[in-house]
Amino acid sequence: MQYVRMGGNGSAGTRRDRGHPRARRGRASSHLRPSLGWMDHLPVLGLDADDTLWENEAHFRQTEDRFLDLVAPWADHETAAAALLAAEKANLSVTGYGIKGFVLSMVETAISLSDGACDADRIGTILDWGRWMLQAPVDPLPGVAETLEVLAADHRLLVITKGDPGEQLRKVAASGLDGHFWQVEVVAHKTAEAYRDVLDGHGITPADFVMVGNSVPSDVLPVLALGGRAVHVPHHTTWALETVHADDVDGHDFPVLDSLAELPALLTDWRG
Repeated sequence: MQYVRMGGNGSAGTRRDRGHPRARRGRASSHLRPSLGWMDHLPVLGLDADDTLWENEAHFRQTEDRFLDLVAPWADHETAAAALLAAEKANLSVTGYGIKGFVLSMVETAISLSDGACDADRIGTILDWGRWMLQAPVDPLPGVAETLEVLAADHRLLVITKGDPGEQLRKVAASGLDGHFWQVEVVAHKTAEAYRDVLDGHGITPADFVMVGNSVPSDVLPVLALGGRAVHVPHHTTWALETVHADDVDGHDFPVLDSLAELPALLTDWRG
């Protein structure tokens, strides 16, 4: 384990982090489970989902690589990648995070780069990629299942993920890990306000809360701003919109783990 010393854009992040949800004040959707009285005394541990518990960004990277090849008649890879990222950023306020917004951004970018010459067959190919992503297998990262079993023995595991509720809750169910989770919350954006809303809804005091995830701007900084604790577990791929600069983390100290498997020992040390 190390404590953060970050420079440049050193955050490892989740892309377009992302049942039957129940909306709470338009901000969060919850996969609520019955209360088990014997668990009520256990501390709550927050966990991110995409690229913390299972692989996610790899699907986006694979599809983006295909897209860059598809629009190669009109733009080189660097130009197309920049245009796609700009479209994704512009669409976030409309579509939020997730696969559907990514597909919309690819379609818009293809039409724009080609000046309208991108034909229906190519658009259909993009839509097919989106359908594949929406049904892709959910593969837990190495050691995650075993670590969750250890953590669930003395914590209530609260998954907090962002994106489209349908997409996210499908992945929770398909992961085979959902039996370890106390509750699951899906938020539109991971801001301090969104975290406060979730914690208030479960009667959790921020000072008693620990959040664990692969994204510094989404999983670490908002929780620290509330007075909670956060742990960064970097992933090997990073979406450009989930990066931070050195100035963003100045004055913040938080542990950085090589893998989730190191988390139980850290929490034991914190309990003293």
